Amino acid sequence: MSTDAYERLTRNTAEVITDEEVRELAAAPEGKRAYVGYEPSGVLHLGHMLTANKLIDLQETGFEVVVLLADVHAYLNDKGSFEEIRETAERMREQFLAYGLDADQTEFVFGSEFELDEEYVLDLHELELSTTLNRAQRAMAEIQSGDTAKVSHVVYPLMQALDIEYLDLDLAVGGMDQRKVHVLHREEIETLGYDARPCIHTPILADLKTGVGKMSSSSGVTISMEDSTAEIHEKVNDAFCPPTRDPEPTDDGEQRENPVLELFQYHVFPRFETVEIERPDEYGGNLTYDSYEALATDLESGDLHPADAKPALAEALDELIAPGREKIRARED
Repeated sequence: MSTDAYERLTRNTAEVITDEEVRELAAAPEGKRAYVGYEPSGVLHLGHMLTANKLIDLQETGFEVVVLLADVHAYLNDKGSFEEIRETAERMREQFLAYGLDADQTEFVFGSEFELDEEYVLDLHELELSTTLNRAQRAMAEIQSGDTAKVSHVVYPLMQALDIEYLDLDLAVGGMDQRKVHVLHREEIETLGYDARPCIHTPILADLKTGVGKMSSSSGVTISMEDSTAEIHEKVNDAFCPPTRDPEPTDDGEQRENPVLELFQYHVFPRFETVEIERPDEYGGNLTYDSYEALATDLESGDLHPADAKPALAEALDELIAPGREKIRARED
């Protein structure tokens, strides 16, 4: 097994299910197929990009990547008409490629291309018969739209479990909010006579402004592929960033994260060999970091002030986002 391939597959992950199965993939990754599924429901933001970084890691080890543009799922989750959803999906496809996915190793698939076929629908009904209502509801709880559970929300995770088989995959990738769905796949798919696949889960980025909860375009503050250079700098400048890796909880006891450090760890250092921090000579002059750990250690010790780290973060994010932003502007023109 290639140690480098295994480390690349698993770096910056929150969980691997199972380690043994992923090690087997790392032993011969060439030509293996991994996927991530996204509801086309808005402009890509840095939460999406964290998963995209993992897809780039996979491609660099030899994997082929499948991006499921989940139009049927988005429809079931009340994200608009099929026409609106597919228009959003096309923008999403362009932005993923602009962000850095290799076009020759990336296949984009609409869910409606296979999820409405008779064989798929009959397998879905069989899964419905073997899965309890409570089990399906638990799987969907973290990703459903709105407060009121609908019948469509129960079908949704069963389709995700089945997609992994029908896309002929070797590995499923998603954020930790997809964990319950992937576990449902592993527990239930074998009742249909199919093999369960291993899964890799990436962390969930914290809200930029507060460090509490999930970075999401529907609530809180996030950075999207539409944001201008000035908007990115403004949002990063306002971001929560105490001089510690483990911030104190809120007054209500909610766990805070440091979103500035998270963005350095999961977005900047995977894509840049070094990070340059510009500082006046009176404050110690410029700094160069070639690892996340070195930067985080200096921030925690006070050798690096958040006010000096934030401009470097904003510049790096702007460089990553610029190609996608240009795609959006070109489409509008």
